[in-house]
Amino acid sequence: MANLPMSLSMNAAAFDGSGGASSAASPSAAAAQAANKERKMISPEQLVLDLTNPALRENALLELSKKREIFQDLAPLLWNSFGTIAALLQEIVSIYPVLSPPNLTPAQSNRVCNALALLQCVASHPDTRMLFLNAHMPLYLYPFLNTTSKSRPFEYLRLTSLGVIGALVKVDDTDVISFLLSTEIIPLCLRTMEMGSELSKTVATFIVQKILLDDVGLDYICTTAERFYAVGRVLGNMVGALAEQPSSRLLKHIIRCYLRLSDNPRACDALRGCLPDILRDATFSGCLREDPTTRRWLQQLLHNVQGPRVALQAGTGFDHMLVN
Repeated sequence: MANLPMSLSMNAAAFDGSGGASSAASPSAAAAQAANKERKMISPEQLVLDLTNPALRENALLELSKKREIFQDLAPLLWNSFGTIAALLQEIVSIYPVLSPPNLTPAQSNRVCNALALLQCVASHPDTRMLFLNAHMPLYLYPFLNTTSKSRPFEYLRLTSLGVIGALVKVDDTDVISFLLSTEIIPLCLRTMEMGSELSKTVATFIVQKILLDDVGLDYICTTAERFYAVGRVLGNMVGALAEQPSSRLLKHIIRCYLRLSDNPRACDALRGCLPDILRDATFSGCLREDPTTRRWLQQLLHNVQGPRVALQAGTGFDHMLVN
């Protein structure tokens, strides 16, 4: 039997008196392989149904989150299936008690992040995006963004939650921006921009950037001096930190935020005094060497800020507003 092909020698062992142990083990191994294969072949419809079964939910969350990119129209299926969104919300609110004091375990974080990944799928689909917003679903994520623990489970939770909001703003839609501005999204993003990991800071800054790029968002930030300086202070602190630990990806979003702010006359006037000096010199020239787009944005920002002053009506500048 030594010269038989592997497949034949395994079959022959079943008839060999010395192969009793292997003959007993092979059916169980085959059964396990068959079970694994069967699980992998479960349809998305069945996995969505499994979400409403507490005993099957954890595996369904894992499988759907891993395969959400290849399951076509998963978002409408999730939204329109009876009890599915309620099951996902149940996963989210079940974590609230361990947010403060911070007792979130890696396993809990992974599980709720799988649920958040499915909500991101719903938030990014054109057929379910506004339904998601009209149900005020993002508000369920805000307690996660309000956490301050820097442990890995919490950081993963914040990053995944930001991913849901990022999916909403990625498509330019004033209704989405208006909804988010009616909530506390700006202070929550600013908090993450101050204390999150580099990746969380990048996503949070991207969200603020997308809000600013909408006229409604720019007007909102620049309506009061307090809002403008809250954003400006955080951006300035981030620029200072990047001088120590450069990140071209994060710097790109920061510069784009500044450039958009300079489109507002009052904000542009205020930036003359509060734009970080290290953006005006060659501090980041090496960091931006391979990024001509961001270099062009920075040049345009400096041109806007250092160019001729735009005459503002008396009493409309931010400094005057703060005095009053």
